[in-house]
Amino acid sequence: MVTQSDIDEVTRQLGRPARDILAIAARCVCGKPLVVKTKPRLENGTPFPTLYYLTQSAATAAVSTLEASGYMAELQDLLATDSGVQASYLAAHQQYLAEREAIEVVEEINDFSCGGMPVRVKCLHALVGHSLAKGPGVNPIGDLALEALNWSPSRCQCV
Repeated sequence: MVTQSDIDEVTRQLGRPARDILAIAARCVCGKPLVVKTKPRLENGTPFPTLYYLTQSAATAAVSTLEASGYMAELQDLLATDSGVQASYLAAHQQYLAEREAIEVVEEINDFSCGGMPVRVKCLHALVGHSLAKGPGVNPIGDLALEALNWSPSRCQCV
């Protein structure tokens, strides 16, 4: 359930109005939103492929720092060489598409999930958001990025 308080908090976190939130997919240990689940097509008609969107500022800052460190290249190399990671990442992509399409089929984003899945590592924010929303073992790249962060979902860093 999404409350007006949740929407107000996400708006504050993002610094802009929250749009088309279906659910709070993950919460901070303090209860504030951490990841939102967003409609596949926004109210204004825009396709929105990112079903899970990381919103908490400390988490997004930590992911930005990790991206800037070059860690995405390491993950891309792992993806290119590890058949087990490849298979799990493809499964995460397929699950993501199925979940989004169960909400609404949006032709413009057909077969496009998030974060570069299933063959690239493009956006750790989206991949970490997916891992936080679905839990460990669903998205291997999101899980690895989450482990590498200097931030933890087990400790409140809300401002």
